[in-house]
Amino acid sequence: MVKILMLIQDDVSALEEFVEEDIWGTIKEFLNLGLHIGEGDNSVHLTIGLLLLLIVAFVITNIVLKWTRNWLTRRMEGDDKLKFFSIFKFIKYLVYVAVILFVMSAAGINITLLITASAVLFVGLGLALQELFQDLIGGVYIIVDKSLRVGDIIQVDGKVGKVIEIELRSTRALTRDDKVIIVPNHKFMSDIVFNYTQNRKTTRESVSVGVAYGSDVDLVTQLLIECTENEPDIVRNPKPFVLFDDFGDSALLFSVHFFIEDSFQALKIKSHVRYSIDEHFRKNNVTIPFPQRDVHLFQASSVSVQGDSDKHQKETN
Repeated sequence: MVKILMLIQDDVSALEEFVEEDIWGTIKEFLNLGLHIGEGDNSVHLTIGLLLLLIVAFVITNIVLKWTRNWLTRRMEGDDKLKFFSIFKFIKYLVYVAVILFVMSAAGINITLLITASAVLFVGLGLALQELFQDLIGGVYIIVDKSLRVGDIIQVDGKVGKVIEIELRSTRALTRDDKVIIVPNHKFMSDIVFNYTQNRKTTRESVSVGVAYGSDVDLVTQLLIECTENEPDIVRNPKPFVLFDDFGDSALLFSVHFFIEDSFQALKIKSHVRYSIDEHFRKNNVTIPFPQRDVHLFQASSVSVQGDSDKHQKETN
């Protein structure tokens, strides 16, 4: 019995030695394959094991971040959820950088040396990729400063669009033609950008019209106000108002001003108001004149014609 136990113990020891030296030793050698730079405390080892550890860390981090994002946005609606996604992207990048540094530190890599080398590298890249880094800095500035948010109506280079996504390098906006424009983020720092909804959702719009001289200006004012009251997309408070702009060459110039909550649909709303103005003016015999020009014709004198004829005859002779 004792001999049997001794044999079993020897077999277990041999098995442990086989697993530790052969199997586990082979795995460790495989995981240590890679690039080894330097010696001692200043050494850097970029191995397969480190790469696999980073992949596992990224997978776990990605799962945790997705769960956190879904948990935080479960009760949010539409634009609020899109706004949070833009901010969350910036947080996600910071978490990824922190995970990389933590894993490298846990693997025994001197992070100080790596950060110093990266700083020198980034200086060189910064000179070569200056505009790219301006875009990245602009993206961080937009997210932190909240000068631009998802759902804002902006005007860039004459194009009006609704912001649908803010990333670190660029911002995407949907135009009134249902096309997507991609704006580099550095434009929001260097160019003049109109943000229609920065202060509030409502914006003031206007429609201009001219009426013939001699028209009843009080009637025109009343009709213009009625045209805005019939449009459901125009808010009632603040109230619409009419301005007598100027005495034009061929018409009395008026403009009706009103407030709307959806600036993205401004062109459609102003078109409806113009239809209504044309209808109301026709019913009330208010004329919208066309430009008028006076053309004066002068007949040349017979003396000058005869003189030119004699001159021409002398030159011919």
